[in-house]
Amino acid sequence: MHDEKLQKVLARSGFGSRREMERFIEEGRIGLNGDLAKLGDRVKEGDQVSLDGRPIQLIFSAESARRVLIYNKPIGEVCTRHDPEGRPTVFDNLPPLKQGRWIVIGRLDINTTGLLLFTTDGELANRMMHPSANIDREYAVRVLGEVSDEMLERLKQGVLLEDGMAHFSDVRYFDGEGANKWYHCVVMEGRNREVRRLWESQGLQVNRLKRVRFGPVFLPSDVKVGTWRELGGKEIDLLSDELELPRVKSRTKTREEVVEEKRRYGRQRARQNAEAPARQAPEKRASKPKARSVGRRNVRRG
Repeated sequence: MHDEKLQKVLARSGFGSRREMERFIEEGRIGLNGDLAKLGDRVKEGDQVSLDGRPIQLIFSAESARRVLIYNKPIGEVCTRHDPEGRPTVFDNLPPLKQGRWIVIGRLDINTTGLLLFTTDGELANRMMHPSANIDREYAVRVLGEVSDEMLERLKQGVLLEDGMAHFSDVRYFDGEGANKWYHCVVMEGRNREVRRLWESQGLQVNRLKRVRFGPVFLPSDVKVGTWRELGGKEIDLLSDELELPRVKSRTKTREEVVEEKRRYGRQRARQNAEAPARQAPEKRASKPKARSVGRRNVRRG
C-alpha cells in the first residue's frame, strides 16, 4: 500500500499549508497511531491520525479533489479566521466545507482590497506562497504626491527597508491627474505591507491599494467586491500545470451546492448594492506575465 509524508497528506486534506503542518508536528499537535508524530513520518490509508487529540480524516491522492476560490476582498475585512476585536474576516462569506478547511493564499491587510485566493489543497497553497516559487503579485495603487522618474527608478533598483532590501520588478504610470495618480506595480514577495512601505520610502502616501493579479490568476470583472467565484476544472488544471503539480480529478458540484451558490451570490450582490462601496481602483496589467492566465483578463475599473 502506497504511503506518503504525513505533512504532505495533512496539507492536501486542508488543515493548512505544508509548512504549517510541519510546525504542528514539531509542536506535538499531531498524533499517529497512538503516538506523537515526528517529522519524517509517513502515513497510509488505515492509519489513525489526530490533531490536538481529535481524530481527523485524511484525503489521499487517489481521492483528492482540488478546489480554488477567487475572492474580491473589501476594505475592513481581516485575513484571520477569528478576530479578537470582532471585525469581519475574509472567511465569513466562503462556502462551507464538509471536510478540511479553506486555506488563504497570500494575505492582504485590512485596508487593502482585491484578489485573494483560497484552496482546500495545502500543497497548492505552499507552492504559490513559497519564496522559491518566484510568483509575482500585481497591484493597482493610488499615490498622493509628485512622482518623479528618479523615484520610479529607485523603486525598481531597490530600497533599504527595516527588514531588508525591497523593490518593484515593474512599476508603471496608469492614469490620473493632479495630486493623486494611479500606478501599477509588481512585487515578487509577500512581505508585510511591502507595497505601501516602498512608496512611503519616497515620501509618498498610498491612499488606495488593490491586488489585481497573483501569478497567473487575474481578478475577473464578474467577481464583485465581497463576492467569490470557484475555478472550474480546466482553470484548476492550468494552474496546477503552472505550479508543476499533478492534475487531480475534477470535482462535480451537487445540485444542492449549485442552488446554494446562486442564493449566496444573490445575497452578496444585495449586500454590495446596499453598502454602495466607493469606486475601486482601475485595473490594467503593468506587464505581461510569462505564465498563462487563469480567469478573465478584462478586469473592470470599479
